[in-house]
Amino acid sequence: MPDDLKLTKKIHFSMANKGRRQIRPVPEPVYDTLEGRVPRVSRLMALAIKFDRLIAEGAVRDQAELAELGYVTRARVTQIMNLLYLAPDIQEAILFLPRTERGRDPIRERMIRPIAAELDWRLQRRLWHRLPKAPAILTV
Repeated sequence: MPDDLKLTKKIHFSMANKGRRQIRPVPEPVYDTLEGRVPRVSRLMALAIKFDRLIAEGAVRDQAELAELGYVTRARVTQIMNLLYLAPDIQEAILFLPRTERGRDPIRERMIRPIAAELDWRLQRRLWHRLPKAPAILTV
């Protein structure tokens, strides 16, 4: 066996009878698995934020380059980026929508587009509250 090979393993010592140390295996981490899936509009909102950051940092030139890299149309990238026109509290509500257990997402992107087209955030909030199953948002 070559000298440069090392095998490492974490172990824990615990006290056994009469003060003797006993080696016990490291417990495997427990991952809390959540039921359901993240709504599509939540993922698109996160994607819009990521795209905006990529453009701001200069990693990509513009939305046209994003469309080219993502193999989607410029119109689709524009639809996604228009989510950034939503009021910040609505964006937050979209990001933290409850997971969908089964069936269709209760709030879909198509329902959000007319809200994002409004420039007045107060009107956006009123439209948001009219959506069925829209979570309440805190307005300032």
